[in-house]
Amino acid sequence: MQDHKKVLVIGSGPIVIGQAAEFDYSGTQACQTLREAGCEVMLMNSNPATIMTDPSTADHIYIEAMTLEKATAIIQRERPTHLLATVGGQTALNLALSLEEAGVLDQYQVELLGTSLETIRDGEDRERFKQRMLELNQPLPTSQTIETLAELEEFMETCGVPLVIRPAFTLGGTGGGIAKTKAEARLLAANGLQASPISQCLVEASIAGYKEVEYEVMRDAFDTTIIVCNMENIDPVGVHTGDSVVFAPIQSISDQMNQQLRTAAREIVSALGVVGGCNIQFAIHPTEQTYYVIEVNPRVSRSSALASKATGYPIAKLATRLALGERLDDCINPVTKETMASFEPTMDYVTAKVPCFPFDLFPESDRSLGTQMKATGESMAMGKTLEEALQKAWRGAGVEQAPLYPIWMKQADTTVLWEEVEQITDRRLLALLALLDRKETTSQQIVELTQIQPLFITILERLLTIQDTLDLTSEESLLTAKRHGFTDQQIAGVLGVSVESVQGQRQGFGIAPAFQMIDTCAAEFSSPTPYFYGSWSGRTEVTPSNHKKVAVLGAGPIRIGQGIEFDYCSVHAVRALQQSGYETIMINNNPETVSTDFEVADRLYVEPLTIEDVVHVLEAENCQDVLVQFGGQTAIALAAELEQRGYHLLGTTADTIDEMENRERFYQFLDRLDIAHIPGQEVTNEEELTAVIMQLGYPLMVRPSYVIGGKGMHRLKTVADLEALLPELAFPILVDSYIEGKEFEVDCISDGTMTYVPIIMEQIEAAGVHSGDSTMILPPVSATQALQDEIEAIAQAIGQQLAYKGAFNIQFVVKDQSLYVLEINPRASRTLPIVAKVTGQPLLEWAVQAASGQRVHALPVKRTSLPFHAVKTPVFSTLKLRHVDPMTGPVMRSTGETLQWTTNGLAKERFAHDETTKTLLTTRTLQIAGKGTEGWTDAVPLDDGTDFDQCRVFFSISEDEQAQRALALTKGAIVITEQHLAQYFDSVEEIDMLPVKRLAEWTTRKELIQ
Repeated sequence: MQDHKKVLVIGSGPIVIGQAAEFDYSGTQACQTLREAGCEVMLMNSNPATIMTDPSTADHIYIEAMTLEKATAIIQRERPTHLLATVGGQTALNLALSLEEAGVLDQYQVELLGTSLETIRDGEDRERFKQRMLELNQPLPTSQTIETLAELEEFMETCGVPLVIRPAFTLGGTGGGIAKTKAEARLLAANGLQASPISQCLVEASIAGYKEVEYEVMRDAFDTTIIVCNMENIDPVGVHTGDSVVFAPIQSISDQMNQQLRTAAREIVSALGVVGGCNIQFAIHPTEQTYYVIEVNPRVSRSSALASKATGYPIAKLATRLALGERLDDCINPVTKETMASFEPTMDYVTAKVPCFPFDLFPESDRSLGTQMKATGESMAMGKTLEEALQKAWRGAGVEQAPLYPIWMKQADTTVLWEEVEQITDRRLLALLALLDRKETTSQQIVELTQIQPLFITILERLLTIQDTLDLTSEESLLTAKRHGFTDQQIAGVLGVSVESVQGQRQGFGIAPAFQMIDTCAAEFSSPTPYFYGSWSGRTEVTPSNHKKVAVLGAGPIRIGQGIEFDYCSVHAVRALQQSGYETIMINNNPETVSTDFEVADRLYVEPLTIEDVVHVLEAENCQDVLVQFGGQTAIALAAELEQRGYHLLGTTADTIDEMENRERFYQFLDRLDIAHIPGQEVTNEEELTAVIMQLGYPLMVRPSYVIGGKGMHRLKTVADLEALLPELAFPILVDSYIEGKEFEVDCISDGTMTYVPIIMEQIEAAGVHSGDSTMILPPVSATQALQDEIEAIAQAIGQQLAYKGAFNIQFVVKDQSLYVLEINPRASRTLPIVAKVTGQPLLEWAVQAASGQRVHALPVKRTSLPFHAVKTPVFSTLKLRHVDPMTGPVMRSTGETLQWTTNGLAKERFAHDETTKTLLTTRTLQIAGKGTEGWTDAVPLDDGTDFDQCRVFFSISEDEQAQRALALTKGAIVITEQHLAQYFDSVEEIDMLPVKRLAEWTTRKELIQ
């Protein structure tokens, strides 16, 4: 290799189901490690919300569409010597393969770091993988690689059904699934061939019911191999590992089988030639000591992030060092600072992972789980017992435990609970708890029906036994409950007493939490790493310092409405506090994120973000100051209770937060300032609702306060809409007039003396489309200077009158030249990282300085004027959520976003943000207009003979066309359900994509309005 390495790192692009924040974490670690090794680092990633695309992460940042064309242009411009593609998920791997196949890597003499592309093909190409495993005498399920439906028919003639469809080169099981009938198999195979970039699927005889385990392996180029961690799904084969509750280390296999799988894992990564991290999934026969190899991911993955945080062993960091040619036994473990990286991690605790699903936003969606992933994020927790870890992970994921399972399950009919079990939904374990509690089934019956290991059913039975035998007067009973994950609140609910009485009795017995270190070596070696988890066993290993300190609350698991942007905000909050001389304490439970990297904050606690768990940490650290502004709605929701318990909220008070979050109070606040807002008021019952509707008239928006992602929001156009919604309404609710105007948005920084509005954002879609699902242009293209000045003046007036310091967000709507305030968010928002990157200003640092009571002398007086525009594009994962309509509206549906650059507000990449969408737009010509959209664009009308295989875009707004929208998505078409976006699509058709530019080149091209 050359002495000076210029490395291009490819990121994973927008957050989608199956590819989330874990690649921001791995990519960020890789970039930092490369720079520490003296490499010049260039980064390509289209996601503007991540730490990975922060200017501090790499030498040169390219926020560009993840297309072959853009990647080629970056290589041509920067002339990297090397490419790192194994830390950016499936997106990066596929792009690297495209670059090689196009001859770009050879033309510009770019070497691949780490695992070779041939090895990647061996792992990702289903036929090649099958042949390599057969060469190694590794057992595989009976299978066949297909490229046509005719080949599927041949396989079914021999093997029948059920069978599993696994598309090649896709993420999160996209396009695949388990087929129980031949008709299902044909449909899944057609979708799988469509989803696979090489039009290939592996069809295998179903082994559903086998136990599924994973081994996380590290290998260097000199064939030293270690097993970092092994993990076990509670659900047997048939449920995607990303959708299953997972325990680490494996709990229910024999040592003989463990050793057999360890040996197999080592042989596989060695034969494939993997350099760095690799994930291998095995299926174990339910009763016999035999196994199958399911698949190999020759890269760091979602499981790698979980394994890293579960063990404290930084896989992505060390994998990058191995890719640079180092040996495992030459690398010092960054956790212990003493042992070598070739020393396998040891855990003296149990880690549980619980997935988080978006079904609460989409009650119409199909909750059944299969081989295609549906979870958006995950919660992680550690404990000394399986029960403790599981209960902590459950509450960290926001799973209702009242006290062990949701309230509705107590009243639910038994048949309803059995449906949750038999259909394999995300609520199956909870339904099993309810059925066992009712004595409706036995553990043996459950094992026979579900194929879940008896050990895990025993866990559920033990929780119920503890619940049934709880005795507040018994120290032993109380200690047993705490050591099995019961909170004071759960215990109070079981016994029908106050939480305070449980807490008092517990403290009287001297029962207190212990915080212990995650050190990769089970305390065999001393470790300086301040990385802790809470338990109720053993002695605490935390000694609080006397330094001035602040606890930063993270946002917990990724979910629709609360994504990776809050990890970006949390990390910057920690950095800014450290620069101001504070010791920082990070509390978060998301294993995918940079904020739960042990090197970010001075102390890291992986604990659920509930009031009880957070207070335990604050007590252990003797910390009084808490920062909630940067952890999304999860952190804000704890503000009032924290203040009630005597803790100080930096930058605000709980009452001020309530004044902004409670729509009724906020409207009263605006009235006092004589600022116009949407006509509306809060109603507490159906009678008041009727009266307000008569006063306001239709159309209306109905919404609760204190929600994320537009949960519970509805647009009512007629009395029929209201009558259909009434049974679902939970009062109190806010009823607003619906004004179909143009939306604008601002992120503001206030230090108590002045309020700064960096830039104004314009929403392309009409009001009523959730801002998270909208195309945003910043600065605006259609707003007059006078309107922008009015928006800025109102934002500043609100900031001056609020008792608030830090970052907040305001949304406006304009109709007939009248400006109304829609809402305010008393926290850092989804768009703040984007605004910071587009303007090139340290907005997070200013916000933290303000929140901590400092006067921010660097705050500009007037907003920034840019000689260019940036376009934020929402990206959806609707295809993975059956029965969820892709039609945009008040409830947020997007999982991530990308950013494009333009000189006039028109960005072709808005509809071509990756290679798949770009290819579709350039190779297909058919545009289809559904009912009511015929005048939007030059498109052919929808009819019974429409061929969506040739469709590039489908315009559709009719409620009757939901099935056609779903079909269009499966065929790869873009579905547009809003007129203004359709017009934007037409406008960008004839423009060319702009040349690539570094982020720094965009952000230095700006001037201040005088």
